[in-house]
Amino acid sequence: MQAFLDMYKILHAGNLHMLKEVYREDICFVDPAHEIQGIDRLTQYFQGLYQNVRSISFTFAEPMIAGHEAYVRWIMEFIHPRLAGGRPVTVEGVSYIKWDDAGLIFYHRDYFDLGALLYEHVPLLGQIIRNLKKGLDQ
Repeated sequence: MQAFLDMYKILHAGNLHMLKEVYREDICFVDPAHEIQGIDRLTQYFQGLYQNVRSISFTFAEPMIAGHEAYVRWIMEFIHPRLAGGRPVTVEGVSYIKWDDAGLIFYHRDYFDLGALLYEHVPLLGQIIRNLKKGLDQ
């Protein structure tokens, strides 16, 4: 678990080889937008994600661990030139991970608001999403 947290604290486009140090070859990675099988496909996915990110950081809460599985709450802050006018975007989420006896992760699922990550920060579409959310509480 600690290797997972430490990796995400320093992960960037230039060191994605680190994924192979914590994930198994047959990793199943799921987030609100994708389901990815295999370390090579996961590395390609992260290459695309990190390609235009100017900076990214994670803050983790204390993980809840039971046996070979854990939940960990996190806050991600990143800067992407095409989102939020290049200003920092903050997203809260939770990761659920399962690992084998060797300590390698074979299942990783992220839970977060995809709108807060992406849609709310796209011009025009962002305003529509924010207005829809405001309408839900009335």
